[in-house]
Amino acid sequence: MEPVSSAVSSFKIGPYPVNPPVVLAPMAGITNVAFRQLCREFGSPTSLYVCEMVTARAIVERDSKTLEMMTFGDDESPRSLQLYSVDPKNVTDAVTIIAAEGLADHLDMNFGCPVPKVTRKGGGAALPYKRRLFAEIVRAAVRAAEPAGIPVTVKFRIGIDEDNHTYLDAGRIAESEGAVAVALHARTAAQRYSGQADWSHIARLKEAVTTVPVLGNGDIFDATDAIKMVEQTGCDGVVVGRGCLGRPWLFRELHAAFTGQEIPAGPSLGEVAAILHRHATLLTAHIGEDKGVRDLRKHMAWYLRGFPIGADIRRSFAMVSTLTEIEDLIARLDHDAPYPPDAEGPRGRQGSPGRVVLPEGWLDDPEDAAVPEGAELMHSGG
Repeated sequence: MEPVSSAVSSFKIGPYPVNPPVVLAPMAGITNVAFRQLCREFGSPTSLYVCEMVTARAIVERDSKTLEMMTFGDDESPRSLQLYSVDPKNVTDAVTIIAAEGLADHLDMNFGCPVPKVTRKGGGAALPYKRRLFAEIVRAAVRAAEPAGIPVTVKFRIGIDEDNHTYLDAGRIAESEGAVAVALHARTAAQRYSGQADWSHIARLKEAVTTVPVLGNGDIFDATDAIKMVEQTGCDGVVVGRGCLGRPWLFRELHAAFTGQEIPAGPSLGEVAAILHRHATLLTAHIGEDKGVRDLRKHMAWYLRGFPIGADIRRSFAMVSTLTEIEDLIARLDHDAPYPPDAEGPRGRQGSPGRVVLPEGWLDDPEDAAVPEGAELMHSGG
């Protein structure tokens, strides 16, 4: 593929340069230490790779599963963690623990989750509607992180639905409360992951937020999408989520695009098989062979998408239990099969739009700073 020109260089998250300006989005059940390492091996070590979401309450209560999720590689820097909360006090307590124990170098606050179990309690993408509460949560994180020099960023969506856009206020508030960057997933909560992201809102946010970097997220499925987003919106960097599922080499292509190099062709089936095996060994090192190989099952369809391998082998890959089984199946593949055009395009969950479930009376008063009752989730990972 031809090289793509880009005027974007890099931006900073506190003291950490993000160069090229590419961020791996936190994804529940996906962006564990193994997948992040794989993406970093293809991309730049100075891009940003964010751990899957953990909840403030789970950190405060020392939940063992959450502490396992907060695993970082020995050479991973900055160690980037996404935090979820609806309660300023819990945020203060959790970030104080993170700072005192040196558990992370960067915190990203999640205000973009559209999942009904989260929004029905006023969390995720529902929360920025409550402007004062949103401000208090961001302020709490920034103040508790400041003594340890931990920068805080904030991620959110356009709003609850087309009648309730919150992103411009959210961006300005986050900026004024000390966030060092903001990121916009250019969909509403009602859209979930369906339809198309509306990048024009990223451009509007960039006009409204003038002193910190503005990052764009939504529908980056190849390197040219990333360059188009920057050119069309003026954003300072891109956040990539579903586009890299089963395709960690997307970070190699993004690195090439942002540094003006020729974008490499997609990998052959043999190369994909080697990457898949590498992913399996990294997961095994992280959580053991049994759990690791089972965790890899959900990635199989993404890795093998578009390749002509037959239904039986495809089904067998989705049911593997050991590294040996993976190796035996890899041996049965045509390693010379070229990367198929069918492998491109949207991947991962899309679903359909729907009404956002909110707490009773949630839209009555955007200035109400009361913490929603029972909203502080224990379960990390979304």
